[in-house]
Amino acid sequence: MKKIIYMIMIFIVLVSVPSILIKTFTAISSKPDAESSITTFSEADNDELIKMISAYNDQHKIEPINAKIDRVWKAIPGYNGLEVDIEASYKNMKPSTDIDTNKIIFKETSPEIHLSDLEPSPIYRGNPEKPMVALLINVAWGNEYIPGILKTLSDNQVKATFFFDGSWVKNNPDLATMINLEGHEIGNHAYSHPDLKQRSRNETVNELKKTNDVIEETLGIKPIWFAPPSGSFNQETILVANELGMKTILWTVDTVDWRKPATSEMVVRVVSGVSSGAMVLMHPTKAVFEGLETMIIEIKGKGLRLGTVSDLMSEKRIDD
Repeated sequence: MKKIIYMIMIFIVLVSVPSILIKTFTAISSKPDAESSITTFSEADNDELIKMISAYNDQHKIEPINAKIDRVWKAIPGYNGLEVDIEASYKNMKPSTDIDTNKIIFKETSPEIHLSDLEPSPIYRGNPEKPMVALLINVAWGNEYIPGILKTLSDNQVKATFFFDGSWVKNNPDLATMINLEGHEIGNHAYSHPDLKQRSRNETVNELKKTNDVIEETLGIKPIWFAPPSGSFNQETILVANELGMKTILWTVDTVDWRKPATSEMVVRVVSGVSSGAMVLMHPTKAVFEGLETMIIEIKGKGLRLGTVSDLMSEKRIDD
Protein backbone atom coordinates (compact mmCIF):
# COMPACT_ATOMS: atom_id res chain seq x y z
CA MET A 1 0.00 0.00 0.00
CA LYS A 2 2.81 2.41 0.92
CA LYS A 3 4.48 1.62 -2.37
CA ILE A 4 1.35 2.56 -4.30
CA ILE A 5 1.00 5.91 -2.45
CA TYR A 6 4.66 6.67 -3.07
CA MET A 7 4.29 5.97 -6.81
CA ILE A 8 1.21 8.25 -7.00
CA MET A 9 3.10 11.15 -5.38
CA ILE A 10 5.99 10.81 -7.82
CA PHE A 11 3.51 10.85 -10.71
CA ILE A 12 1.85 14.05 -9.45
CA VAL A 13 5.23 15.82 -9.14
CA LEU A 14 6.31 14.78 -12.61
CA VAL A 15 3.05 16.05 -14.08
CA SER A 16 3.09 19.40 -12.17
CA VAL A 17 6.68 20.57 -12.71
CA PRO A 18 6.50 21.02 -16.50
CA SER A 19 3.28 23.01 -16.08
CA ILE A 20 4.89 25.35 -13.51
CA LEU A 21 7.97 25.83 -15.67
CA ILE A 22 5.86 26.62 -18.71
CA LYS A 23 3.83 29.24 -16.81
CA THR A 24 6.96 30.82 -15.38
CA PHE A 25 8.67 30.99 -18.75
CA THR A 26 5.54 32.42 -20.33
CA ALA A 27 5.31 35.14 -17.65
CA ILE A 28 8.94 36.11 -18.10
CA SER A 29 8.82 36.14 -21.88
CA SER A 30 5.62 38.19 -21.86
CA LYS A 31 7.34 41.22 -20.23
CA PRO A 32 7.67 44.24 -22.53
CA ASP A 33 10.61 44.15 -24.92
CA ALA A 34 11.81 47.56 -23.64
CA GLU A 35 12.27 46.19 -20.13
CA SER A 36 14.11 43.09 -21.22
CA SER A 37 16.39 45.05 -23.53
CA ILE A 38 17.38 47.82 -21.08
CA THR A 39 21.10 48.44 -20.94
CA THR A 40 22.06 49.66 -17.51
CA PHE A 41 24.22 52.76 -17.21
CA SER A 42 27.01 50.75 -15.60
CA GLU A 43 26.98 48.32 -18.54
CA ALA A 44 27.37 51.26 -20.92
CA ASP A 45 30.63 52.56 -19.47
CA ASN A 46 32.48 51.71 -22.67
CA ASP A 47 29.72 53.08 -24.93
CA GLU A 48 31.03 55.67 -27.41
CA LEU A 49 28.09 57.96 -26.55
CA ILE A 50 29.15 57.96 -22.91
CA LYS A 51 32.66 58.94 -23.95
CA MET A 52 31.34 61.80 -26.09
CA ILE A 53 29.11 63.10 -23.26
CA SER A 54 32.02 62.89 -20.81
CA ALA A 55 34.24 64.84 -23.21
CA TYR A 56 31.52 67.49 -23.54
CA ASN A 57 31.40 67.74 -19.75
CA ASP A 58 35.18 68.22 -19.59
CA GLN A 59 34.85 71.18 -21.97
CA HIS A 60 31.87 72.86 -20.28
CA LYS A 61 32.18 72.03 -16.58
CA ILE A 62 32.21 75.02 -14.21
CA GLU A 63 33.72 74.50 -10.79
CA PRO A 64 31.77 75.70 -7.72
CA ILE A 65 33.14 78.68 -5.79
CA ASN A 66 33.60 78.44 -2.05
CA ALA A 67 32.34 81.09 0.35
CA LYS A 68 35.21 83.06 1.80
CA ILE A 69 36.30 85.96 3.99
CA ASP A 70 37.71 88.59 1.64
CA ARG A 71 40.25 91.11 2.86
CA VAL A 72 38.14 94.01 1.54
CA TRP A 73 34.58 92.71 1.17
CA LYS A 74 34.58 90.45 4.24
CA ALA A 75 32.12 87.52 3.99
CA ILE A 76 31.22 86.55 0.42
CA PRO A 77 28.79 83.68 -0.28
CA GLY A 78 29.70 80.72 -2.44
CA TYR A 79 28.25 79.95 -5.86
CA ASN A 80 27.25 76.60 -7.31
CA GLY A 81 29.20 75.04 -10.14
CA LEU A 82 27.72 73.32 -13.17
CA GLU A 83 28.43 69.99 -14.78
CA VAL A 84 26.78 67.56 -17.18
CA ASP A 85 24.59 64.92 -15.60
CA ILE A 86 26.16 62.17 -17.68
CA GLU A 87 23.74 59.38 -16.77
CA ALA A 88 20.61 61.52 -17.30
CA SER A 89 21.98 62.90 -20.58
CA TYR A 90 22.82 59.40 -21.81
CA LYS A 91 19.33 58.14 -21.06
CA ASN A 92 17.86 61.26 -22.69
CA MET A 93 19.73 60.52 -25.96
CA LYS A 94 19.33 56.76 -26.26
CA PRO A 95 18.77 54.85 -28.51
CA SER A 96 20.79 57.31 -30.62
CA THR A 97 24.52 56.67 -30.75
CA ASP A 98 25.38 60.30 -31.60
CA ILE A 99 25.62 63.14 -29.09
CA ASP A 100 22.83 65.72 -29.25
CA THR A 101 23.85 68.84 -27.32
CA ASN A 102 20.21 69.92 -27.17
CA LYS A 103 19.56 66.88 -24.99
CA ILE A 104 22.42 67.52 -22.60
CA ILE A 105 21.16 67.74 -19.00
CA PHE A 106 23.16 69.83 -16.53
CA LYS A 107 23.18 69.72 -12.74
CA GLU A 108 24.47 72.20 -10.18
CA THR A 109 27.33 71.23 -7.90
CA SER A 110 27.65 72.64 -4.40
CA PRO A 111 30.79 74.32 -3.02
CA GLU A 112 32.61 72.74 -0.11
CA ILE A 113 32.50 75.90 2.03
CA HIS A 114 29.23 77.76 2.61
CA LEU A 115 28.39 81.18 4.04
CA SER A 116 27.17 79.44 7.19
CA ASP A 117 30.61 77.86 7.65
CA LEU A 118 32.38 81.22 7.94
CA GLU A 119 33.15 83.08 11.13
CA PRO A 120 30.59 85.85 11.88
CA SER A 121 31.47 88.75 9.59
CA PRO A 122 29.67 91.61 7.82
CA ILE A 123 28.43 91.01 4.28
CA TYR A 124 28.82 93.83 1.77
CA ARG A 125 28.04 91.96 -1.45
CA GLY A 126 26.94 88.72 -3.05
CA ASN A 127 29.21 86.49 -5.10
CA PRO A 128 30.67 88.53 -7.99
CA GLU A 129 29.99 85.64 -10.40
CA LYS A 130 26.24 85.80 -9.76
CA PRO A 131 24.56 88.26 -12.17
CA MET A 132 22.14 89.62 -9.60
CA VAL A 133 21.67 92.83 -7.62
CA ALA A 134 19.70 93.25 -4.38
CA LEU A 135 17.88 96.41 -3.31
CA LEU A 136 18.13 97.20 0.41
CA ILE A 137 15.45 99.61 1.64
CA ASN A 138 15.96 100.79 5.23
CA VAL A 139 12.74 102.07 6.76
CA ALA A 140 12.51 104.33 9.81
CA TRP A 141 10.67 107.22 8.15
CA GLY A 142 9.42 108.30 4.70
CA ASN A 143 5.91 106.85 4.94
CA GLU A 144 4.57 109.11 2.21
CA TYR A 145 6.83 107.51 -0.41
CA ILE A 146 6.28 103.87 0.48
CA PRO A 147 3.05 103.22 -1.52
CA GLY A 148 4.64 104.67 -4.66
CA ILE A 149 7.83 102.66 -4.19
CA LEU A 150 5.79 99.48 -3.71
CA LYS A 151 3.86 100.18 -6.91
CA THR A 152 7.08 100.66 -8.88
CA LEU A 153 8.51 97.41 -7.54
CA SER A 154 5.28 95.59 -8.35
CA ASP A 155 5.00 97.08 -11.85
CA ASN A 156 8.54 95.91 -12.59
CA GLN A 157 8.14 92.51 -10.87
CA VAL A 158 10.98 93.15 -8.44
CA LYS A 159 11.25 91.97 -4.84
CA ALA A 160 13.42 93.93 -2.41
CA THR A 161 14.57 93.47 1.18
CA PHE A 162 13.10 96.04 3.57
CA PHE A 163 14.94 96.52 6.87
CA PHE A 164 12.51 97.76 9.51
CA ASP A 165 13.27 100.02 12.45
CA GLY A 166 11.41 98.36 15.34
CA SER A 167 9.78 101.54 16.66
CA TRP A 168 8.58 102.32 13.12
CA VAL A 169 6.87 98.92 12.92
CA LYS A 170 5.17 99.52 16.28
CA ASN A 171 3.85 102.88 15.08
CA ASN A 172 3.02 101.79 11.52
CA PRO A 173 1.80 98.19 11.60
CA ASP A 174 -0.47 98.70 8.58
CA LEU A 175 2.37 99.90 6.33
CA ALA A 176 4.64 97.12 7.60
CA THR A 177 1.92 94.61 6.79
CA MET A 178 1.40 96.12 3.34
CA ILE A 179 5.09 95.70 2.50
CA ASN A 180 5.09 92.13 3.78
CA LEU A 181 1.96 91.19 1.85
CA GLU A 182 3.59 92.43 -1.36
CA GLY A 183 6.04 89.55 -0.95
CA HIS A 184 9.12 91.55 -0.03
CA GLU A 185 11.72 90.24 2.39
CA ILE A 186 11.83 91.77 5.87
CA GLY A 187 15.01 92.43 7.86
CA ASN A 188 15.96 93.95 11.23
CA HIS A 189 17.20 97.58 11.43
CA ALA A 190 17.38 97.83 15.27
CA TYR A 191 14.69 99.50 17.35
CA SER A 192 15.53 103.18 17.75
CA HIS A 193 18.11 103.89 15.02
CA PRO A 194 21.02 103.79 17.51
CA ASP A 195 24.75 104.14 16.87
CA LEU A 196 25.50 100.54 17.78
CA LYS A 197 29.24 101.08 17.59
CA GLN A 198 28.86 103.11 20.80
CA ARG A 199 26.42 100.77 22.54
CA SER A 200 27.15 98.04 25.09
CA ARG A 201 26.52 94.40 24.36
CA ASN A 202 23.37 94.39 26.51
CA GLU A 203 22.03 97.50 24.77
CA THR A 204 22.71 95.92 21.38
CA VAL A 205 20.94 92.71 22.37
CA ASN A 206 17.94 94.76 23.52
CA GLU A 207 17.80 96.80 20.30
CA LEU A 208 17.91 93.77 18.04
CA LYS A 209 15.74 91.45 20.08
CA LYS A 210 13.08 94.10 20.68
CA THR A 211 12.89 94.68 16.91
CA ASN A 212 12.64 90.97 16.15
CA ASP A 213 9.88 90.67 18.71
CA VAL A 214 7.74 93.48 17.28
CA ILE A 215 8.25 92.19 13.71
CA GLU A 216 7.25 88.70 14.77
CA GLU A 217 4.21 89.99 16.69
CA THR A 218 3.10 92.15 13.76
CA LEU A 219 3.96 90.00 10.76
CA GLY A 220 4.53 86.52 12.13
CA ILE A 221 8.05 86.26 10.69
CA LYS A 222 11.52 86.23 12.20
CA PRO A 223 14.23 88.16 10.30
CA ILE A 224 17.44 86.41 9.29
CA TRP A 225 19.22 89.57 8.08
CA PHE A 226 20.26 92.59 10.13
CA ALA A 227 21.29 96.02 8.82
CA PRO A 228 22.99 98.28 11.40
CA PRO A 229 21.63 101.85 11.37
CA SER A 230 23.95 104.24 9.52
CA GLY A 231 26.25 101.28 8.90
CA SER A 232 27.69 101.75 12.39
CA PHE A 233 28.80 98.54 14.07
CA ASN A 234 31.67 96.74 15.74
CA GLN A 235 32.55 93.06 16.09
CA GLU A 236 30.31 92.75 19.14
CA THR A 237 27.38 93.91 16.99
CA ILE A 238 28.13 91.16 14.48
CA LEU A 239 28.34 88.54 17.21
CA VAL A 240 25.08 89.60 18.86
CA ALA A 241 23.23 89.49 15.53
CA ASN A 242 24.70 86.06 14.84
CA GLU A 243 23.59 84.78 18.25
CA LEU A 244 20.07 85.97 17.43
CA GLY A 245 20.12 84.03 14.15
CA MET A 246 20.90 86.94 11.83
CA LYS A 247 23.76 87.77 9.51
CA THR A 248 24.84 91.42 9.24
CA ILE A 249 24.21 93.15 5.91
CA LEU A 250 25.93 96.32 4.70
CA TRP A 251 25.99 97.58 1.11
CA THR A 252 28.06 97.80 -2.06
CA VAL A 253 26.51 100.92 -3.59
CA ASP A 254 24.86 103.77 -1.66
CA THR A 255 22.20 106.04 -3.15
CA VAL A 256 23.05 108.62 -0.43
CA ASP A 257 19.40 109.62 -0.91
CA TRP A 258 19.20 111.18 2.56
CA ARG A 259 21.30 114.06 1.21
CA LYS A 260 18.45 114.85 -1.20
CA PRO A 261 20.47 114.51 -4.42
CA ALA A 262 19.09 115.38 -7.85
CA THR A 263 17.26 112.26 -8.96
CA SER A 264 19.07 111.98 -12.31
CA GLU A 265 22.49 112.30 -10.66
CA MET A 266 21.63 109.61 -8.12
CA VAL A 267 20.44 107.23 -10.83
CA VAL A 268 23.61 107.66 -12.89
CA ARG A 269 25.86 107.14 -9.86
CA VAL A 270 24.02 103.99 -8.75
CA VAL A 271 23.70 102.36 -12.17
CA SER A 272 27.34 103.01 -13.04
CA GLY A 273 28.39 101.49 -9.72
CA VAL A 274 26.45 98.23 -9.81
CA SER A 275 27.87 94.96 -11.04
CA SER A 276 27.21 91.28 -10.36
CA GLY A 277 26.62 90.66 -6.65
CA ALA A 278 26.04 94.31 -5.70
CA MET A 279 23.67 95.43 -2.94
CA VAL A 280 22.19 98.93 -3.29
CA LEU A 281 21.24 100.88 -0.17
CA MET A 282 18.26 103.22 -0.25
CA HIS A 283 15.47 104.67 1.88
CA PRO A 284 11.88 105.75 1.17
CA THR A 285 12.80 109.23 -0.09
CA LYS A 286 11.67 111.55 -2.88
CA ALA A 287 14.75 110.79 -4.98
CA VAL A 288 14.22 107.03 -4.72
CA PHE A 289 10.50 107.35 -5.40
CA GLU A 290 11.25 109.33 -8.57
CA GLY A 291 14.28 107.38 -9.76
CA LEU A 292 13.57 103.78 -8.76
CA GLU A 293 11.98 102.66 -12.01
CA THR A 294 14.83 104.08 -14.11
CA MET A 295 17.37 102.37 -11.85
CA ILE A 296 15.55 99.06 -12.20
CA ILE A 297 15.29 99.31 -15.99
CA GLU A 298 18.95 100.28 -16.41
CA ILE A 299 20.25 97.66 -13.98
CA LYS A 300 18.30 95.01 -15.89
CA GLY A 301 19.71 96.52 -19.08
CA LYS A 302 23.19 95.58 -17.84
CA GLY A 303 22.12 91.92 -17.91
CA LEU A 304 21.58 91.75 -14.16
CA ARG A 305 18.58 90.35 -12.31
CA LEU A 306 17.11 91.92 -9.19
CA GLY A 307 16.27 89.92 -6.09
CA THR A 308 16.15 89.90 -2.32
CA VAL A 309 19.15 89.51 -0.05
CA SER A 310 18.23 85.84 0.38
CA ASP A 311 18.13 85.41 -3.41
CA LEU A 312 21.55 87.02 -3.73
CA MET A 313 23.12 85.05 -0.88
CA SER A 314 21.79 81.75 -2.26
CA GLU A 315 24.38 79.56 -3.98
CA LYS A 316 21.84 78.73 -6.71
CA ARG A 317 23.08 79.64 -10.16
CA ILE A 318 21.54 82.10 -12.57
CA ASP A 319 22.07 80.89 -16.13
CA ASP A 320 20.38 82.08 -19.31
